[in-house]
Parts: sequence; structure tokens; C-alpha cells
Amino acid sequence: MFLTTFPSSHLGFLLLPIHCLLETNAFEVEIKEANTTCISAKLRINFTVEYETTNGTSKNITFTAPEKVTTDGSSCGGAAPLLNVHFGNGNLWSLNFTKNDKEYRGSVLSFTYNLSDSALFPDAKKKNLVISTTNTSFFVPVPLNSSYTCLHDDTVTAQNVVQLYWNVTLQAYMNNSTLGKDFHCSADIPSTTQSPTTYSTTIPSTTTTPQPTTKPVDKPSVGNYSVLNGTEPCLLASMGLQLNASMLFEGKNVWTALNIDPSNTNSSGTCGNETALLRLTNGTTVVEFHFVIKEKNFHLKEVNVTLFNVSDLSYKTNFNLSLWEASLGNSYLCRKEQLITVSEDLYINTFDVRVQPFNLNKGNYGTAEECFADSDLSFLIPIAVGTVLVFLIILVFISYLIGRRKSRTGYQSV
Repeated sequence: MFLTTFPSSHLGFLLLPIHCLLETNAFEVEIKEANTTCISAKLRINFTVEYETTNGTSKNITFTAPEKVTTDGSSCGGAAPLLNVHFGNGNLWSLNFTKNDKEYRGSVLSFTYNLSDSALFPDAKKKNLVISTTNTSFFVPVPLNSSYTCLHDDTVTAQNVVQLYWNVTLQAYMNNSTLGKDFHCSADIPSTTQSPTTYSTTIPSTTTTPQPTTKPVDKPSVGNYSVLNGTEPCLLASMGLQLNASMLFEGKNVWTALNIDPSNTNSSGTCGNETALLRLTNGTTVVEFHFVIKEKNFHLKEVNVTLFNVSDLSYKTNFNLSLWEASLGNSYLCRKEQLITVSEDLYINTFDVRVQPFNLNKGNYGTAEECFADSDLSFLIPIAVGTVLVFLIILVFISYLIGRRKSRTGYQSV
């Protein structure tokens, strides 16, 4: 393992080509259960950690996972295998896996580093374990019984940590303990032969809002949706939906817009005492809206989008929303266009939204609570009118004073 100290700066220098870094041997591990291998991994990982020093400044330390590691705590786990890679003094790289009937992928990527490790962090102010976790793994969905291979470098950025990967060969859910057919990342495939269904392994920054290359002119139609509890509706919603997703086509990521057609969309879901779900299914696209109650209000907490294409399945999720809020017994209303960022490569434009997931009034909407975007204009109009009236009153008053002054001057005696 090598250790390099850099002056305090941004972590972005890891975007340098991999040949700028010192070559090291990859670690290679196998996770077995009952003498059957379920996970096989061979890869190189370069870490850059930003931490606070004893003199109050920030420092970046770069180091590489060594060739010799241990895998204590790893598990085949049935439906959710877990790969743990331990090295150094308390450092742990961890990756969970999930699958469906076609593909598997990494679910949660976590790196735990020990600031009390004097070999790596000799001047760290704090001496504790720090966990850096992201829900975006460094490799994309892979067909079952295939191994993910990527010779090129790929980067994952999380809080205070940048991870750089290269020379990766990895497979979970192995069949008969043998590696399956190679499934290469798009960076390994020449653009002239790349298939439109090949996934890209480049992970965009989540700090910027994605924008489409072209914005469609047409506005989506507004659909009326409901969720039933027996024969009575327990959730009502109406809205126009437009999905904007970054899709790989002819070797390039292209922003593509998709309007949800209400005439071909089925609504379903569930209603609970504190949570509610609206699921809209439009052909090969499923959009889920999760609502929760907080104190005396409800709001949109989570949006899930599933895109079923000809040969792939993609998941886009956001679990930390706080939108579409209204009082219990009332409905949320917003006529203006809104944008919901679901992930770094998918967002939703909504139009003419009205929704009430709890406490319907005999199966009907309650009183509508307008969003600020709708109400700001109603506030501005009276303010503007009032301002004009005040200005006119002041102008008339000034004219009156000037007129009186001229009138008095005309009647002075000689």
C-alpha cells in the first residue's frame, strides 16, 4: 500500500487518468457458503479522504486498498449478499447486492475509515471511525449469471471521500461457483461498436440539477387517479407528468422526455393511517408516490420510478423529499409547473397537481391549499396595485400643494 499526502484542496484531482497513479496489485476475494462461492471480486481501489488536522486545516490523504485483505462479516445472504473487505487498522469497504429476476446490482456502497490509524492519518484532529455511505454503487445492473468487468477507471464521490476503481472483475449470485460471461462497462467498449442498450458506468455529480438537451414543446395531459379502499376512494390525485431521463444511445447519454398518457395509465396503491402510496403504471413505466403524515400535515416523502426497457431494468429513487404539503383533511393544489429531482439521471416535471392521500371528504377532495408558486402572483397583484395607488395619491397631493402655492402668490398686494 502506498501513502501520499496532498495539500488541502478539493477532492477533484482524482479525476486524473489512472496512469498518473502508482500501479499496485489488486486484491482478490471469494465469499463461500457451504463450499459454494456466491461472490467473487478482483479489483483495485484508490481512496482519497479529506479530514481535519490538529491545526484546524483540511488535508487530503490518498491511499490504495492493499493486496492482502480479510472478508470477515461477508455473507452470501440469500437474496442480499454482502461483501466486506477489511484492511489496515479498522478500515472497511462494504458492498451490498440486490437482484430481480433478470439482473443484479450493488445496492449500498460503504467505506469506514479509522482516523485513529496513525499510519494513514497521523495528524487527524478526531480519533474516531467515520462511515461514508452512498446508495449509488460503482457498477450498473448486470444480467444474472454474468460477471461485471471494467478495465477503465470509474469514480464514486461521497461525503469527504472519493473512491477510484479500475481493473474490476466482480460477480454476485454465482452459478456453480464459476464466473459467467463478461459484461463489460461502456468505457471498455469502443464507441463504434457500442450497443444502445449498454449501460454507462460514469456516475454524474448529484450537486447539480440535470437538464435535458432539448425540451419538448408539448405539455402532458392531466390525468385523474384514485386508490380505493374497498369500493370507496381513499386517495385522489390529478396531475400531468413528464419524465426526463438520461439514456445511453449510440454511445452517448441523451436526455429523453416521456409524457405519461392518462388514457393508458392505471392507478393503484395503498392507504394507511400514516402512509399512503399512489402507483401509476403506464406500459413499461411505473411511477410511485409515497406520502407520510407529520404532525397535522401530510407531504410527499418518496418517489420511485422504474423503467422497463427491451433488455434492461433501471431504478431511480429519492427517499428524502418534503414536497406537496398540506393540512390533513385538505388537498394540495399547484397549477404551476414543478420539478422533482428523483436522481442524478432522472427528474419529473409535474403540471396542474392536486392530491389528497388522507381524510377524504366522503370520497371527495377537501379544501385546496395552494402552493406558493400559485399564491405568489395573487400576493403580488394587490401589492402592485396598492403601490400604484399610493404613488398616485402622493402625486396628487404634491400637485395640490404646488397649486395652492401658486394661488397664494397671485393674490399678494403690491
